Amino acid sequence: MRLVTLTNATIRHSGTPALDNIAFHIDKGEIVTILGPNGSGKSTLLRAIIGALPLSDGTLERAEGLRIGYVPQKLHIDPTLPLTVKRFLNLPVRISDSAAKAALTDAGVPGLINRQMTGLSGGQMQRVLLARALLSKPDLLILDEATQGLDQPGSAAFYQKIETVRTELGCAILMVSHELHVVMAASDRVICLNGHICCEGEPAQVASAPEYQALFGTGTHGTLALYRHEHDHSHDCAHDHAEPEHRH
Repeated sequence: MRLVTLTNATIRHSGTPALDNIAFHIDKGEIVTILGPNGSGKSTLLRAIIGALPLSDGTLERAEGLRIGYVPQKLHIDPTLPLTVKRFLNLPVRISDSAAKAALTDAGVPGLINRQMTGLSGGQMQRVLLARALLSKPDLLILDEATQGLDQPGSAAFYQKIETVRTELGCAILMVSHELHVVMAASDRVICLNGHICCEGEPAQVASAPEYQALFGTGTHGTLALYRHEHDHSHDCAHDHAEPEHRH
């Protein structure tokens, strides 16, 4: 079942295309990761899918009644604000204690319901944000670099939980990540984005594609570049290779 389809989608900021001629889809139950350097349009694409940013050209189709859950990079809370996890999960719509506890259990942090939000570790905070996203029983869960600021074990544990959520709820997952090991372990499909879709396919295909290597380098250097890439060069992604799949 197709959940979201973008066709010939273009988004312009002050007349300059942030995304150009995007053809994108995500189907029920799959995990898709978007990779790209800073300024490549990753967050713009997510905002368009959520409906927070209108298209300048093209079309966006969503499955009827589509429920979307969203986990941001991080949430800033005033350290002087008394806000428990339970109260946070009740904003803006009140839910039952049983629903809150079930969401926290699904997110892997069943014992946090009475804790103060400002007292949570980075990993606990992201799990609570995940719990809130799961309250709506989403068909599509969107993660915008949701492990930024976590150490590698914390990041790996978070994404293991994400795979469990996909299995148990049957939802699709769309995530932006800079972590190659996560992409290789968790994704069904990878999209390399730099204002347009450079290449797309299974993780191993994309990692060996010339377009990907033009952005991130090769070998170990490429792995490290995903963490701290600076887009200080231009490139012209070709569209005439047999693999991986290319979008026109």
